[in-house]
Amino acid sequence: MQQHTHSYYAASVNNHRQFPALEGELECDVCIVGAGFSGLSTALHLVEKGFRVIVLEAAKVGFGATGRNGGQIVNSYSRDVDVIESRYDNKTAQSLCSMIMEGGDIIRERIETYKIDCDYQQGGLFTALNNKQFEGLKEQKANWERYGNQDLTLIGKDELRDYVGTDAYCGALLDNRGGHIHPLNLALGEAEAIVSLGGQIFEQSAVTRIEKGASPVVYTAQGLVKSRYLVLAGNAYLGGLAPNISNKAIPCGTQVVATRPLSEELAAELIPHNHCVEDCNYLLDYYRLTGDNRLLFGGGVVYGAREPDSVERLIRPKMEKVFPQLQGVEIDYAWTGNFLLTYSRMPQFGSFDDNIYYLQGYSGHGVTCTHLAGRLLAEALAGHAERFDAFASLKHYAFPGGRHFQIPFTAMGAAWYNLRDKLAI
Repeated sequence: MQQHTHSYYAASVNNHRQFPALEGELECDVCIVGAGFSGLSTALHLVEKGFRVIVLEAAKVGFGATGRNGGQIVNSYSRDVDVIESRYDNKTAQSLCSMIMEGGDIIRERIETYKIDCDYQQGGLFTALNNKQFEGLKEQKANWERYGNQDLTLIGKDELRDYVGTDAYCGALLDNRGGHIHPLNLALGEAEAIVSLGGQIFEQSAVTRIEKGASPVVYTAQGLVKSRYLVLAGNAYLGGLAPNISNKAIPCGTQVVATRPLSEELAAELIPHNHCVEDCNYLLDYYRLTGDNRLLFGGGVVYGAREPDSVERLIRPKMEKVFPQLQGVEIDYAWTGNFLLTYSRMPQFGSFDDNIYYLQGYSGHGVTCTHLAGRLLAEALAGHAERFDAFASLKHYAFPGGRHFQIPFTAMGAAWYNLRDKLAI
């Protein structure tokens, strides 16, 4: 039986129900594989529309990236407006960019509508380590304002200490439509909402095989579900269920630590307004305060999702470089989690065999984009597929290097961009 990894989130989770394992045979309109944010968002949007929905989870609700990430509500996708507008035709670009703020709005709607207790805090900072990155933030501000976000403030070095207690940065962009949450508690709150509206969730119910056809059937060790539509939302944890989509992305690991609870004075010194923070590097660092005043700090990428020997050994130097005042602070929790990286860094939404849909490949921007994905897929199944099709029309390619070399080739590319960040070129 798979349990949550030993993380701060699992240790501070709200009281919640245990969902049963699937036994026997069931039928529904939509069967969803995976109870992370992609699956939960899809299920909740669908049950709100009156669909009969069953969610199958191999382990626990929020077991994967959903319950292990930095908890930051970051708008847009892993590729932002500038890249999208240069890469795609005008109609596609306009459609994609019109949705860049929607995922965060959906999260806030869910928290309000279903009264989800998940430590929501408003505001996120993007921090620049050099003038080149600061100029990039100016461009980002202008682009996001063109698409409706008027809650942005550019912060110069002279006033930056009022927002983050370090001399590591030369400027920042504050997005008040960003923020941070306890992601596992958000996921469990959404699961409760699904069940309250008539949906069903089964944990410890790994799908062993899929039988395609006019009514797809998914099999678990002790049961099966027959449905009109099947949604694959396992992302980096989907395994070998659908090789035709899993070969277009690679799993990557990211590492996170949480310190002991800090004093009110020290917490206020580090992040005075309790915003979340991420820097502008290609291999970025991200951090925030938790509800009990721990510093939660993450960063780095392990391509191929290997477990590092020591998460703390990887993250502590980064944290202490940003905040020397935390030298030697106790680390209470250290964990890793996998996300799915695409070659284009754009999410992969689509379908095959007419009735099997997939949502995956958020490339590090999954908290917000998963919530958008669920809404778009629910729209599509309700007969309004225009917005879903804007994503489904994007072409996706396998990473160069084939099965044996795609991970080292990708790591080499990341090292090059990391060097560019250090040289500010």
